[in-house]
Amino acid sequence: MTELEQEPAAATQIFGDRVDLARQFTTALAEHGEERGLIGPLELPRLWSRHILNSAVIAPLFSPGRVGDVGSGAGLPGLVLAIARPDVEWVLIEPMERRVAWLTEQVGELGLENVEVVRARAEDWRSGPVLDAVTARAVSALRTLVPITAPLVRDGGELILLKGASAANEIEAAEKQLRKFRVTNARVEMVGEGLLVEPSRVVRATVR
Repeated sequence: MTELEQEPAAATQIFGDRVDLARQFTTALAEHGEERGLIGPLELPRLWSRHILNSAVIAPLFSPGRVGDVGSGAGLPGLVLAIARPDVEWVLIEPMERRVAWLTEQVGELGLENVEVVRARAEDWRSGPVLDAVTARAVSALRTLVPITAPLVRDGGELILLKGASAANEIEAAEKQLRKFRVTNARVEMVGEGLLVEPSRVVRATVR
């Protein structure tokens, strides 16, 4: 069995006094993630750096309010962000029953009172544009993501989406969808430089 990556020094800096909760979640994900179809078999040696800290480092980008995580899956980034930002209300939106079960269990075990788990596809969200921001990680290309995330966000709210190296190209390819869903000022921001070996890349934009 592959071994769990040693906790990087940056974890304490990023999570502060919440680092023990982050450790608890990371251990649970390492122990049960593969068998429950949440992470692949090769992820343990990079679980901290590639998944946990990659998600957590964007926590300062969110203002206090209500934030949705679309396609929350294993809880990346939603559960990790809920640990890092107890002052924000997180709504984890996930359609798959087994993943919803995992998220609900973890919310209980970690004692997170700032998290609501909703079993739904983002396309089926019925509450209207009520969220202050929406995030997502490894869900789909921006042109597919904008139509399912922007309608959840209130006027003046934000999309803060974790993306890979092709983020700038995705913005270009999504020009039509950005216009249609009134998403403005889409740009790529790097987060965690000087903290992480590979900083996180986000697409940030405002919904008008």
